[in-house]
Amino acid sequence: MTNPPPVNNVRRNPFADRLFGWAALGAALLTLALLFGILASLVVGAWPAISKYGLGFLTSSVWDPVKDEYGGLVMIYGTLATSAIALLIAVPVSFGIALFLTELSPAWLKRPLGTAIELLAAVPSIVYGMWGLLVFGPILATYVQQPLQSLFKGVPYLGALVSGPPVGIGILSAGIILAIMIIPFIASVMRDVFEVTPVLLKESAYGLGSTTWEVVSKVVLPYTKAGVVGGIMLGLGRALGETMAVTFVIGNFNQLDSLSLFQAANSITSALANEFAEAGDGLHQAALIYLGLVLFFITFVVLSLSKLLLAQLRKSEGAKT
Repeated sequence: MTNPPPVNNVRRNPFADRLFGWAALGAALLTLALLFGILASLVVGAWPAISKYGLGFLTSSVWDPVKDEYGGLVMIYGTLATSAIALLIAVPVSFGIALFLTELSPAWLKRPLGTAIELLAAVPSIVYGMWGLLVFGPILATYVQQPLQSLFKGVPYLGALVSGPPVGIGILSAGIILAIMIIPFIASVMRDVFEVTPVLLKESAYGLGSTTWEVVSKVVLPYTKAGVVGGIMLGLGRALGETMAVTFVIGNFNQLDSLSLFQAANSITSALANEFAEAGDGLHQAALIYLGLVLFFITFVVLSLSKLLLAQLRKSEGAKT
């Protein structure tokens, strides 16, 4: 029997390894530099509005370019409200889609259904906006808002929640359109991470008599919780930053008359898209950049909260073991 040839552990080109390490470090530092550069440019551009209004900008609902008075409460509320509605609708629907594709769907249906859902992500946002304004808005006004107004007429709180002119545009309409837009992203991520779960674990649970829901809730979700939260945060980031679709259906109204779901409002991205090109140098432009800075921090806070949630989930999992 001949002995195997000796393994050569000598690095033939250590300079290539160092070059690769420097390139990776440079890419990471470049990303951080771009991040801090964007933040610094936003602060510099928004400084006139920051110095005049301070944190009061966040609580003021006045937005009057004629009188040169600005407050971002309406836009902040519109951004958060539409994104929250989108998540409330999209997360359970996406979870159901991912659950069906990975656990319940017949083999012949998995590929065409998965492809059809992913194709929704390829539809341009302006198409969603036009469809929402011309098709979905009138349907929402006629078959949802008007019956709800008749049903809850005179009922405290509920009547105010569905008040407003039945025109089909407003916070609820924008939230539903956003939900339709982010469902493909969340569903695709959930499906992919569900498929990562080892088949042995699921088959063992089924062998012990577990139902499909018990397998998903007690095996799949604990194993893939980081990916699921990541997919939800991906969808939330898309909802927070969406511009064109929201601009078509939210109403672009810079006053907050009521907290109705059908109230026309505005969002940060819509305000920037509608007014930034016409805003002259001065307080108006600085206020718009201040809104962009606020959106930057909202995104940062959302990301931080997701990290804290994942850390808490890991901590509680460790306590159980």
